[in-house]
Amino acid sequence: MHSPPVDSPPHTPGPHNAARTAAALAVPCVLLLLLVAFSWRPLLDLDDEIARAAHPWAVDEPGLTHTFRILTDWVWDPWAMRALCAAVVVWLVWRHRAWGPALWVTATCVLGSVVQQGLKWLIGRERPVWTDPVDSAHYAAFPSGHAMTAAVVCGLLLWLLHLYGAGRTLRRTALALAVASVLGVGLTRVWLGVHWPSDVVGGWLLGALLVALAVGSYERWAAPRQP
Repeated sequence: MHSPPVDSPPHTPGPHNAARTAAALAVPCVLLLLLVAFSWRPLLDLDDEIARAAHPWAVDEPGLTHTFRILTDWVWDPWAMRALCAAVVVWLVWRHRAWGPALWVTATCVLGSVVQQGLKWLIGRERPVWTDPVDSAHYAAFPSGHAMTAAVVCGLLLWLLHLYGAGRTLRRTALALAVASVLGVGLTRVWLGVHWPSDVVGGWLLGALLVALAVGSYERWAAPRQP
């Protein structure tokens, strides 16, 4: 028996599932973006209510707040997440000569940063302002760059594990870590008072949509075809 080429992942599902997922995610993404862009009052009131409920806890719990700052500034920082993705890309090329998936992951991460910064500039949403802040952040609020980057990187890494047939234990462990990271980074951004809740939700949705589009386009146009 001939072994498959190194750039031919053993698990390549059809593009239809990814396309359906992308279509399902596109609707809430566009809806939330429009609500934020046009300052829909019920959404702004809900954001404000949640943020004002969380901020006193952050002030009263300095130990937990300090832990969240470490997590958000080092473990789940966008540059740390991108560095993790870059290490995986290098491993793909060095170990498997998998140029296709490596380039696709790289392009998706770059596109995610461009989309994120473009939307921040376009919408220009102000961040929460406090008289007693526990953290600080700069530039516009929507979408949360931390939340979006975590969703993109974790989603792509889970896809690669599936693509290359990782064992069930590894995939389940990675899924648990991914869920904890994506949810955790969103929680820290709201807790630290540097984002509105809808900024975080928007980052999650946009990140998931980008991953779905990347997976679907790879499977349709770039995945190696078996004879």
